[in-house]
Amino acid sequence: MTDVVVVGAGILGASVAWHLACADVPVTLLERGTGPATGVTGDSFAWIGGVSGDWPGGAADLRGSVLADWRRLESELPEVTVRRTGSLTWPAPSGSGTDRHRLPEGRYRIGRAAIQALEPGLRTPPETAVHTPSDAGVDPVAVTAALVRAARARGARVEYGASAVALRTRAGRVTGVDTGAGFRPASVVVLAAGTGVVELAAPLGVGLPVAGSPTRLLRLTAPPGLVRGIVAGPDFEVREVSAGRLLLTHATPSAETAAALFRAAFEGAGECRVTGSRVGLRPVPEFGPLIGPLTPDGSAYLAVTHSGVTLAPTVGRLVAAELTTGRPSPELNRCRPPHT
Repeated sequence: MTDVVVVGAGILGASVAWHLACADVPVTLLERGTGPATGVTGDSFAWIGGVSGDWPGGAADLRGSVLADWRRLESELPEVTVRRTGSLTWPAPSGSGTDRHRLPEGRYRIGRAAIQALEPGLRTPPETAVHTPSDAGVDPVAVTAALVRAARARGARVEYGASAVALRTRAGRVTGVDTGAGFRPASVVVLAAGTGVVELAAPLGVGLPVAGSPTRLLRLTAPPGLVRGIVAGPDFEVREVSAGRLLLTHATPSAETAAALFRAAFEGAGECRVTGSRVGLRPVPEFGPLIGPLTPDGSAYLAVTHSGVTLAPTVGRLVAAELTTGRPSPELNRCRPPHT
């Protein structure tokens, strides 16, 4: 392998670039934005867990590595901090078991007194909730920036403002990437550009089943510790991303309505102020993660999944291992995209 071009400097592309750089592979990271995590990564709630949530298709084969890979990343990059706060969810989430009295290992149904002890700021705690102590969160923008800095320190090239990005092919093989600033040759091009991978892969004759799912994210200031863990109720999900800074996702079309619902739910939230509101498009592959070669010769490689934040350290590790050793990873067997 001579060199690799990674298209997309969200958390998934940054993780792939970092893991390749750690293996001494020459890598160039291309991003059309002005910095890392300017796309959907910056709009992510960044809820991390290995037992809660939905794990379609091949994601189920990766979930067991999530928490260990995040611990590893913390040990490798001191700038990365995982907030291990646990989560409270009500009503009972999908995938929690058909029997209301049974939950997967690591999840617990708790009553109002225990809920109040975990989240004393809640004005009206529900009668019951599901508590997952192992759930955690990160600052996705800070983590992505740390990965990019670390990759650069190991020799990776990073180009922001990359316009008109397109694959160049010769005799059926991808030879690199054309950009507005010129051609970037590569032995392998990794497409990690979220929903943008559909357009990038189209000239190869590959139709990718990747949809864009809108996500609404509010950023708020708050008294530190107002929200202690991840709180996911029927109206919104909220967590403290760092002291005095909250992330809140909501289903309502109005940021003002979501903020009002949050202020009504938490004692002391009246002084919270909205500092940002954005709607992003999460890349959601129809049948689960799509990770692997897009061409028979492996010169184009795809990495797209939901949730990209949750799986970024695991996917980065496995993709780098496949590209450097040439040996397929069994954990990715059910994640393979269609070939040309």
